[in-house]
Amino acid sequence: MIRSPLLKYILLPISKLYGFVMDMRNRFFEWGILKQQEFDIPIIVVGNIAVGGTGKTPHTEYLIDELRWKYNIGIISRGYKRKTTGFILASKKSSPNDIGDEPFQIYNKFDGQIPVAVCENRCDGISELLRIYSDINLIILDDAFQHRYVKPTVSILLTEFNRPLFYDKLLPYGNLRESIDGVNRADFIIVTKCPEEIKPMESRIFFNKLKAFPYQHLSFSRYVYGQLVPIFADNTTKTPYLDWMNEEDIILAISGIGNPRPFIKYLKSFYANVKTAIYPDHHDFNRKDLDYILNRFRALEANRKYIITTEKDAVKFVSNPYFPSELKPYIYYLPISVEFSNEGDKTPFISALIKSIENR
Repeated sequence: MIRSPLLKYILLPISKLYGFVMDMRNRFFEWGILKQQEFDIPIIVVGNIAVGGTGKTPHTEYLIDELRWKYNIGIISRGYKRKTTGFILASKKSSPNDIGDEPFQIYNKFDGQIPVAVCENRCDGISELLRIYSDINLIILDDAFQHRYVKPTVSILLTEFNRPLFYDKLLPYGNLRESIDGVNRADFIIVTKCPEEIKPMESRIFFNKLKAFPYQHLSFSRYVYGQLVPIFADNTTKTPYLDWMNEEDIILAISGIGNPRPFIKYLKSFYANVKTAIYPDHHDFNRKDLDYILNRFRALEANRKYIITTEKDAVKFVSNPYFPSELKPYIYYLPISVEFSNEGDKTPFISALIKSIENR
């Protein structure tokens, strides 16, 4: 949060103007001036109203994993920071430059078994994906809570446990893309990146601060980290385990995600000495970046040293022609999955979600 009084006086009026514009945009949708397109199959929208990483991709992967046995799922994303335009269907020949790093990660996570496509115009993207795969009976729109031209069957809104929406402000003074009143459009609210145990009082605070309605399903989720995975198939070094490391081991943690704090905090919970190289979200690692990482790694003085990165960054490294061969035996990614807490609504999240889909 910006604390400078000078910046406050400069940016706060801009935030108010921005908030007014976004509020009028939402009202135009509610009044029918801006039209929403409906589709014959259920549409699930996953997103947030704050800039930065709230865990959209891991939660989208969770939805796929939990629902793919019941539905033929298709995924549509805009493909943020891709170097292409228009509708692109993910394939084995795709790269993060073609479809964006997050869609590329999702496509590969499920071995290409789930149709994934990117398109700036979500309505066109859905229509084209359904034309190609006529058996799809459920679409998940990744990062589309503000894209209101598609009428969703179910809207899922994410907010972080340590960076809740109700303590934030509108852009550019804060991180909110629209007023917190946007929470009212959500059918499900998920508080992400929670600690292992959620106290009943914390659950009530979130429900009250978010001004949630009784019909809105409030859930709490946390990240579960898996064992390290080598990024490159030719990695001949024995895969390390974080809980085997000691103070003499060094980790160079590389991150280009929206909020790297949980990732870094988890690595620092072990005994190894953690050094960091933090880049902006969706960072496109160029030759200069990789030369810097190579030199950083060479300068580390340790008998055992490793590079550990995130799943999202791993997909960019594996397809990067500039990645140094010298580093390939030492770089791993830390996989994450989502687990829901028992705190919050008594009905399990997936059960409530399926019920909402079937009662549309």
